[in-house]
Amino acid sequence: AEGAQRDAAEPVTGMVDFVEDQVYQSLYRRYRPQRFDEVRGQQHISLTLRNAVRDERVAHAYLFSGPRGTGKTSTARILAKALNCVTTTEGEPCGVCDSCVQIQAGSSLDVHELDAASNNGIDAMRDLTSRAALGTPGRWKVYIIDEVHMLSAAASNALLKTLEEPPAHVVFVLATTDPQKVLPTIRSRTQHFEFRLLNGETLTELLRDINSKAELGVADGAIDLVMRKGAGSARDALSLLDQVAAAGISDDEGEVVEEIVESLCERDAGRALVAVAEAIGAGRDPRRLSVDVLDYLRNGFLALMSRSLVTLPDVALAQVEEQAKRLGAPALVRAMEVLGDAMVDMREAIDPRITLEVALVRVARPEADTSPAAMVERIERLERASSTRASQPDRAKAHAEVEAIETPDVQGGPAASRAALGAMQRRNSSATPVSSTTPDSSTTPEAPGSASLPLAVESARPVDPVESAPLNRDELTKAWGDVILGELPQRARARYRVGRFTGVEGDTVAFALPNEIHRDRCEELKSDVEQVIGAHFRRTVYLNLVVDTVDSGPMAKIVPDDAVDITELTNARPAKALSVEDRLREAFPGAEDIQT
Repeated sequence: AEGAQRDAAEPVTGMVDFVEDQVYQSLYRRYRPQRFDEVRGQQHISLTLRNAVRDERVAHAYLFSGPRGTGKTSTARILAKALNCVTTTEGEPCGVCDSCVQIQAGSSLDVHELDAASNNGIDAMRDLTSRAALGTPGRWKVYIIDEVHMLSAAASNALLKTLEEPPAHVVFVLATTDPQKVLPTIRSRTQHFEFRLLNGETLTELLRDINSKAELGVADGAIDLVMRKGAGSARDALSLLDQVAAAGISDDEGEVVEEIVESLCERDAGRALVAVAEAIGAGRDPRRLSVDVLDYLRNGFLALMSRSLVTLPDVALAQVEEQAKRLGAPALVRAMEVLGDAMVDMREAIDPRITLEVALVRVARPEADTSPAAMVERIERLERASSTRASQPDRAKAHAEVEAIETPDVQGGPAASRAALGAMQRRNSSATPVSSTTPDSSTTPEAPGSASLPLAVESARPVDPVESAPLNRDELTKAWGDVILGELPQRARARYRVGRFTGVEGDTVAFALPNEIHRDRCEELKSDVEQVIGAHFRRTVYLNLVVDTVDSGPMAKIVPDDAVDITELTNARPAKALSVEDRLREAFPGAEDIQT
């Protein structure tokens, strides 16, 4: 009977072996690292663990955390192989001994793997801890618990005591993608290693090596596309490489994203909507399309700040950087903010496509957006256009006007912006001179070289500080009442309203105030007044605040409270206190007292 059973089993075994030889293994399983030096992008962890094995200073528990596909489970298996290998070399497993072969095949009794996502109850953890003290064929018994943050509170507490003081031959390796959810008491009993995403250069090198070893024949352009979509995860990138190799072509969905960004650079909202329509027609999800456009704009923003921050091939990086320069930093920031807000709104939108289209129109047409960010972008575009097309004097004039509009006033709001905008309007309307407002030469002395235009129009002209006429008191007084006082911030206008100009010496103007107390209060806002006067006359002006020597009424002298002698007051109330009855008689003259 035993012979018959054996004969009957032989064909089945041969068929199983034949089938196993023909089964295709995914690239990330076939080329899983088997040694510490084969783990890409995690040298800070591999070196530490290899030295610990070499020096026999292995801890009783480790916590591996990091994004998916960065080598946490593979490193745990390599550590188990190195601990049970009979012929290690500088902490590296040999890979040929029985222990290494069995661990690699997944049939070793020395390594126990548990998926905490599906075995997160207290019963599974009690079974694990009860078996931990049992012997093992090798020198070490290694427990690898994946997604340890999925354990229930009761299961975590059941593991806690064994994890703190395990048997001498037991090593725990806990792996998780969310270390914040692991109990702090568990984290404190382990050595924590954080795995990192692979950078673009490392991931590209890995993909090209496997493409060569597996003889896939994938083109370099497709490998660059796989690297970008892999987003730093080796497993995700290898799965995409498997897919591209099977398809024979690479579906570069980034072309529509590039078209949308190009339309934003050209300020062509219709072109952007056409690109969105083509992408939606091809089956693209509006939410995913928004994410891809936002990621593309982010790469452009980083390229403007520092090229080293962008993990893209040289050709793609050059294109992204060129488009980012055409858009400008303010437009890039606003575009990312608008798309980010649109992605939030898409969660509850009836039609996410409409939300995306509206966001792209707002980005492509800043005049359709009333936000402050859109205003900053329009000013930046005006400044760039004026600096490239205007002549040198016009460029300096436009730069001064844009700078005045863009710079806010700290105390009283955008006063300087209003001054600059008013000056631009007055200059545009100064083509026809207004004779009714022309200063009389008999009453107002004209400075050499001054024109017969109104003072407000004349002051709006950009005058070279070297060739400008000197200031005089009459012009200052007239401009103060007509223009400057109204353009001051509210606080400064209230305090400086009672003052007057008393003299001019070069760029220093004497401004008299009623008393010392008022002068000290005006000192706090002197820089704001100097700024508005300087913007009006296109020159640097300094104020010298003095006390007015001419008696100007009740505001001229303010006597401190402690200087008043109350004995000199003629209508002062007697010093003695009045009774309630006396106060009532004073309040109600002619009242009579009625005794009850």
